[in-house]
Amino acid sequence: MPETVVRNRRKVRQGVVTSLAGEKTITVTINERIPHPKYKKMMNRSKKLHVHDEKGEAALGDTVRVMETRPLSKTKRWRLVDVVEKAE
Repeated sequence: MPETVVRNRRKVRQGVVTSLAGEKTITVTINERIPHPKYKKMMNRSKKLHVHDEKGEAALGDTVRVMETRPLSKTKRWRLVDVVEKAE
């Protein structure tokens, strides 16, 4: 077994906190603009992620950076990296 194990790069996304669901769980909405495959018109696509927030740093409306991780519960597959911008 080699001493250094190389792991794949984990996905990192940025979004806005839309809900403070549980004690250590937040819901983050990721918005992205992508061109339609056939018509090339720009579309808005959004996705909600359940994120593990160990220290309770994030507040409602904050812009946060999240990283993919191992399954932490039935729906949580992401964890909070840092708060990019605080809400006003």
